[in-house]
Amino acid sequence: MRQPHISTNEQSSVTIGRNSFGAAFRFLIPFEAGFYIFERSSLKRLLLLGLVGLLMALLLSITQLLPFMQRPGTAAPAVGLSGVVVLGFHEIAEPAEAVIPDYSVTPEQFRAQIGWLHGHGYHFVSLDQVLQAKAGKQPLPSKPLLLSFDDGYRSVYTNAFPVLKQYQAPALVALVGSWLEPEAGLVTFGDQRLPREHLLSWAQLRKMVGSGLVEVASHTYDLHKGITANPQNNSEPAVTSRLYGAANGYETEVAYRKRLQADLERNNKLLVKQLGQRPRAVVWPYGRYNDTAMAVAEGLGMPVGLTLNDGEIFNGSQLNALPRVLMTREMAGVKGLEAELALRARDAGDNTRAAKVMHVDLDNIYDPNPVQIERNLQLLLRRIREIGVNTVYLQAYADPDGNGAADALYFPNRHLPVKADLFNHVAWEIRTRTPVRRLYAWMPVLAFELPKGHRAVKQKVVTEKPSNGHLNMGYPRLSPFAPEAMATVQDIYEDLSRYATFDGLLFHDDVTLSDYEDASPWGLRQYRRWGLPSDLAKIRASDPLQGRWVIHKIKALDQLTLNLAATVRQNQSQLRTARNIYAQVLLNPKAEVWYSQSIDDSLKNYDFTAVMAMPYMEKAADHKAFLQRMVAQVKDKPQGLQKVLFELQSTDWHTKRDLPTEELAQQITDLYALGAKHVGYYPDNLHRGTPDPAVLRPVLASHSSAPSR
Repeated sequence: MRQPHISTNEQSSVTIGRNSFGAAFRFLIPFEAGFYIFERSSLKRLLLLGLVGLLMALLLSITQLLPFMQRPGTAAPAVGLSGVVVLGFHEIAEPAEAVIPDYSVTPEQFRAQIGWLHGHGYHFVSLDQVLQAKAGKQPLPSKPLLLSFDDGYRSVYTNAFPVLKQYQAPALVALVGSWLEPEAGLVTFGDQRLPREHLLSWAQLRKMVGSGLVEVASHTYDLHKGITANPQNNSEPAVTSRLYGAANGYETEVAYRKRLQADLERNNKLLVKQLGQRPRAVVWPYGRYNDTAMAVAEGLGMPVGLTLNDGEIFNGSQLNALPRVLMTREMAGVKGLEAELALRARDAGDNTRAAKVMHVDLDNIYDPNPVQIERNLQLLLRRIREIGVNTVYLQAYADPDGNGAADALYFPNRHLPVKADLFNHVAWEIRTRTPVRRLYAWMPVLAFELPKGHRAVKQKVVTEKPSNGHLNMGYPRLSPFAPEAMATVQDIYEDLSRYATFDGLLFHDDVTLSDYEDASPWGLRQYRRWGLPSDLAKIRASDPLQGRWVIHKIKALDQLTLNLAATVRQNQSQLRTARNIYAQVLLNPKAEVWYSQSIDDSLKNYDFTAVMAMPYMEKAADHKAFLQRMVAQVKDKPQGLQKVLFELQSTDWHTKRDLPTEELAQQITDLYALGAKHVGYYPDNLHRGTPDPAVLRPVLASHSSAPSR
């Protein structure tokens, strides 16, 4: 985040009605009332009506009970997708026989899993049932579960299909056309050549489809592979990456869409020709997809998309992006499956896993010499592995003068100079060569220094001259109320999302306005729209006016970041968000006025709030007490400890010295002892070797990263 340029100072019964017994009970009540009405009538008529009512009630009760009498622990069906679970299998084979052992489940384990599911009240459903339920036409049974098998391995026929027939369990089998089209020989399988006999034959597929239990899905024709995605020749998922060529650079958006269209269309035609069945679902290779891919698939008659997203399925879940449980070797037994289903049932996401964050300056990796860049990158990768972090916040912009604003960017874009097309390369290397689970692109929101002549270069935040000793934000920023400036920022974020692969966005600490900002013409115009004076001094002089003003500014800044996240999510579908905020926003009730930041709003709007828990920067007299106060404040907030990351400083910018790693390690130890879940530090001084991995790793390792309850 660079040293923030801020001068600190002293300011600083419905349920019963849905089951069969409830339904019978409701029908009995009218007949009991009728019984009373007809009591004065003839006894025969009374007895006849009573008998008919009783028989009808019993018949209705039995009819509604029938679908559930064979399974324990069941409840009534409901229209919609709520509660659907999708399992994603690959090979049903012994590890020694599997093409990819890590994604194999043995035949014995598979049979045990299916038997356990059946015995614990799960109902195997077909894709057609899922579609009918989403359309509101037919309810799903309780605990509905859809089985899917990726890639089309022959073991699905030899080892899984007999079990499916035994339990009459429908399934989806996702097929890659380019792997199946050759009848024999070797097929190109990722980066290797695979004998065709490892995959399903067309005859086996016809037999499975003919059984009525198996429906085929598209796994693309030839997109289940990596393609060259940057000048450094990283091979990245073909569905979401823009193809890079040394001669022509990146493919255009038009060419990209045509490539997807041609591939999916070719696969559909092949499956229709060979099996007589047009796929209604696409299973995205590597779980990677975006809005363009989903739109192309839907246009080709595939409204269902299966992903590898985490999370539970709800009635409002999109059909084209349904999450799945990826069945791996490490969770292949019944216990592993049971544990994973329990996590899905409570929608356990990233907040349940302790984040351990390294905040990295890409400026420290860049060098004019490409060979030195690779040396620096290898040093960073080694440090990530040695320290044991599981999350990286990676700078995506260049700030060589250290003023906190972007002078250039590390990815292709339409508005700022490209210092080097480096962000995607470093991000991909971190995600594929270290144990890091999440990589966030660290980006400014307002602090862009546009080149001379740009149409929005003058649309900047204007700071009125503050009184002596008052807070001064320091960052040069574009006005959040200037339409052209904000359209420029949106373009920059869209370009980032197209030319890189990452998991999240960290919004820089530049998303702030003091009580002397924004006095630009665009800001003043917006205040009038809010029904406020355009004279900032008048606003500050009135507590009610200032209160309204601050609330409006907080919500406007938050909404700006949410809009940017929505833009990025069009290409990075599984995007998480984090937001840097200042420590005083937690500690001082007046700080919302000074920063236009709110911890309560931040907790609602972002997956994580990264609070700058930096006692040297805040000039705290007692560092331990400072951290204790911060944790105490967070504990009082709903989901506070689940969503707040305490970001410590590893450098004292006032004295320009790196802190002893022992001091940083003790602060992390203290935070864990106080109940903090997520911790991180900034910066990582890789060229000076601080923090020391030998000291920091044991402290981070002492706190489990497994999902918590």
